[in-house]
Amino acid sequence: MKPLMLHGHERSITKIKYNREGDLLFSASKDKSPNVWYSSNGERLGTYDGHTGTVWTFDVDWRTQYLLTGSSDNTLRMWDVETGKCLGMAETETAVRTCAFSFGGNTAIYTTDETMGKPCELIFIDIRGNIGEEDAIFRIPVAGSAETSAPKVTASVWGTLDNFVITGHANGDLVQWDMKMGRRLDVTSEHGAEIRDMQTSADGTMFITASKDKYARLFDTDSVTLLKSFKTERPVNSAAISPNNEHVVLGGGQEAMEVTQTSSRVGKFEARFFHLVFEEEFGRVKGHFGPINSLAFQPDGTGYSSGGEDGYVRVHNFDRSYLDFKFDY
Repeated sequence: MKPLMLHGHERSITKIKYNREGDLLFSASKDKSPNVWYSSNGERLGTYDGHTGTVWTFDVDWRTQYLLTGSSDNTLRMWDVETGKCLGMAETETAVRTCAFSFGGNTAIYTTDETMGKPCELIFIDIRGNIGEEDAIFRIPVAGSAETSAPKVTASVWGTLDNFVITGHANGDLVQWDMKMGRRLDVTSEHGAEIRDMQTSADGTMFITASKDKYARLFDTDSVTLLKSFKTERPVNSAAISPNNEHVVLGGGQEAMEVTQTSSRVGKFEARFFHLVFEEEFGRVKGHFGPINSLAFQPDGTGYSSGGEDGYVRVHNFDRSYLDFKFDY
């Protein structure tokens, strides 16, 4: 399984994601320009230039028409995917940490950090109009009131039928928010440290979390009930669910500040494959020098990609042995 090595970023990767068809792969990093690539051959199609700080998050809608990006420059921007033109911008008081289109594609949410005395907020917008902060449909202060108080949001996903949003927090909590009433519904505490990533299954009925407590956990989306746990020896930065196999892939490794003192073998920078049901590890893929920060399965399940602290995106197409693999039980 020889990967394509994509090196279009000057600093460490923060997030990667395929579009719905899987022909395009988007990437963002601690530099200021998100990239878009052909996933089949690794050709870079272009960049989205306009941010002046780290791009922490992005999302692409199901039609591959719009791209949302959130940055430490205190802006959320919406782009035309094909032309790279910036269609709108919301200026915020703090960095934008997460953003996500709804499944319907007409609305989106984004969250801001809690810094410099400013509260962390969950903001709901209609992308068919202006997306400026003053045009938000409603906003929920995540910290600062007795009813909604919680540590800052570090990851988020939409629930089924666009009725609610689930956010992961710096203390390991998962919070379910009603997006019709604009209020908190429930809190689940299964992680003991910051949640770094959340990704849903292909049908949206489950989602997986990755945490600094060295666990990835699988939850039911509607009830936020814990289903499975996957344990590693290092912090988990990202986790993804295969669209057509009962497999999950985890990535992480030793903290980035300690990488220069550690070999790749000791740092455990591999992508690790677990069986979804039996929670047993059955494979590892090496390659990155430094922690893996983001993972994504190809939508047809024939491969996956990883983005690391080393600034590289590695695109893997599975060998026949993986596609034919059957777990013994």
